[in-house]
Amino acid sequence: MSETSRGASSTLRIKTDLHVHTVASGHAFSTVREICAGASARGIEMVGITDHGPSMPGGPHIYYFANMVVLPRVLGGVKVLRSAECNILDTSGKLDIHERALDVLDIVHAGFHPFTGYEGASVEENTRAIVSVITSGMVDIVVHPGNPLYPLDYGTVVEAAASNNVLLEVNNSSFTVVRKGSRDNCAVIVKEARARGARLCVGSDAHDATLVGAFGRALELLDEMDFDDGNIVNRDTASVLDFRKSRGKKDIPFE
Repeated sequence: MSETSRGASSTLRIKTDLHVHTVASGHAFSTVREICAGASARGIEMVGITDHGPSMPGGPHIYYFANMVVLPRVLGGVKVLRSAECNILDTSGKLDIHERALDVLDIVHAGFHPFTGYEGASVEENTRAIVSVITSGMVDIVVHPGNPLYPLDYGTVVEAAASNNVLLEVNNSSFTVVRKGSRDNCAVIVKEARARGARLCVGSDAHDATLVGAFGRALELLDEMDFDDGNIVNRDTASVLDFRKSRGKKDIPFE
């Protein structure tokens, strides 16, 4: 079965994809409208447009994120969240998108990426950076925390996420095309999340419209670990909006 087929069937369980990239990221291949068309075809009812922050080589200028106010709330029947995948720049949790631009966004992701400014090499440094991001109040989701390039003290990170109502992502692309070697780390994260009551999200990290809603490998891991679907926040639009409300965010006027 192809990854796209898995993604199509998994929409019965997971109806929103909060981690999707457009051509604006510089290394992705679809427009917002193409992404929404693909999402609609697979039964995905909401997408988060999470283009990389400006320190990513080829990434968009900071004005791109501030100007997301012009992005329609609904395209082709699919609800659109204005979002970003910020790059973590140092162990203090500094991000490459200014707080004023973040205020425009509906939901904020952050994570480590090579060649974007962060040069941490130790578990201690990486953990300190992630915990700083989690406790900053500016970030809602930590993306692909199982990346073996940036090992973490997973128990400490999961405890911080649970205590601060921040989601840790199980990133499907980490099991398919990038960040090879992530699965064992992700299994530890899921185990810790189950034990500590942390909530997770599942992201396709799609860089092409054909992969929107492809969650199959991530869901296989969650099933193996007997993780409760009720603690997967992006299972549907209502659960995402409830999460945003729990983070103190304003209602979104989907029109």
